[in-house]
Amino acid sequence: MKRGFIANIEEKTLANDNFRQVLYTGEHLQLVVMNLAPGEDIGKEVHENNDQFIRIESGTGVAYIDGVETPVADDFAIVIPASAEHNVTNTGDIPMKLYTVYGPAEHRNGVIHMTKADAEANHDADHFDGVTSE
Repeated sequence: MKRGFIANIEEKTLANDNFRQVLYTGEHLQLVVMNLAPGEDIGKEVHENNDQFIRIESGTGVAYIDGVETPVADDFAIVIPASAEHNVTNTGDIPMKLYTVYGPAEHRNGVIHMTKADAEANHDADHFDGVTSE
């Protein structure tokens, strides 16, 4: 019997102080919370085989998808198609708190990156390895 993941995602997102934390990894999707410090970005990236959904719970910034920049803030949703170059930058004075759903999973189950530097240093080692939460 599978448990899935049930939680108040707004509370989980706002309470997260890590740059990245994987909350749940399924066979076809993954739930991750992120915290971007003022001036920090996720980093330009391309996921060739992953669609991605991002929801901003707090903060202001700019979303970038294939050369187009769009201002974003609390309650904004961002949908990124596979193979699109993308980034999110916190342009505000407070941490940007967001959650993201990848389909399929992008990161190794259970990964916690306390800082962006930690995420960059472990980039290759922390890619999804086929192990799910259950």
